Amino acid sequence: MQTQSIIGSIISWLFALVVIALGVLNMFWGNDFYFGVFLLALSLVFMPPVTSLIQQRTGFRIPLLLKVAVGAFIIWAAFGVGELFDKIDLMKNDL
Repeated sequence: MQTQSIIGSIISWLFALVVIALGVLNMFWGNDFYFGVFLLALSLVFMPPVTSLIQQRTGFRIPLLLKVAVGAFIIWAAFGVGELFDKIDLMKNDL
């Protein structure tokens, strides 16, 4: 059971870091500053210390199914609607 918890924690941290990177990319390259801020806020859902804090303060545990749904939304929004590849090209040209 402990191994599953560690693996889940690692996956949560990695996905949170990816979402943070997407948020920063959207904030500074392209014209989606508020979408980037929104992604940064959503990344908090995947950070284990934040979810633990929410559970301690409210008694509400964020269900895994909700995390998966939010993750799917983020991936869909970043790749489909957010024009991620165009923003990466903008970033490359800027650097």
